[in-house]
Amino acid sequence: MEINKIHNIDCLEFMKTLPDKCIDLVLTDPPYGIFKKQDSGVMFGKETIYSKDKTASEWDNKPSIEVFNEIKRVSKNYVIWGGNYFADMIGACKEPWLWDKKTGNNGYADGELAFTSYQGTLRIFHHQWCGAFKDSERGNRAMHPTQKPVELMRWCLRNTKEGDIIFDPFLGSGSSAMACVMDKRNYIGCEISKEYYDKMLEIL
Repeated sequence: MEINKIHNIDCLEFMKTLPDKCIDLVLTDPPYGIFKKQDSGVMFGKETIYSKDKTASEWDNKPSIEVFNEIKRVSKNYVIWGGNYFADMIGACKEPWLWDKKTGNNGYADGELAFTSYQGTLRIFHHQWCGAFKDSERGNRAMHPTQKPVELMRWCLRNTKEGDIIFDPFLGSGSSAMACVMDKRNYIGCEISKEYYDKMLEIL
């Protein structure tokens, strides 16, 4: 198992090659299966069914229960953003995590929810992320329609330690891998879209 490497492959196919509990943490934001085709999207983000990425409807496929079963098999712990979309497949969550986007009074979602394998209680990360109004990465154009802040991913690593192996089956914009580089964690990522995979090769 090579570390600090990304793979342009279906994550289920990749996970089936891994031994049990070889990953310290799966940190991921799976596709929700909500995007539809449109000639020109109206905005970035999961608050809409459209995307500026015209290929979104091709890769935005909701994972099967087999994917989540494999995540549980290969990992010691997991953090799955959008967990409320997959509750029927992930199961009950004792310690959900909430990202408060501090979006204000508008049509954007107030936050996003992650289901975790941890056994504590609800945890909240406050970090503004609403168009040009951001607590981090100001002025950086989003490269992926469901992009997460790197600082959010660093917060998600707080229960891990230096040298741990972090796996993201749905790498997307690579925020999780970038957080790992910054905090001296080892990363492995899968990204089925060749377009985003190539972009990640330029960054990581």
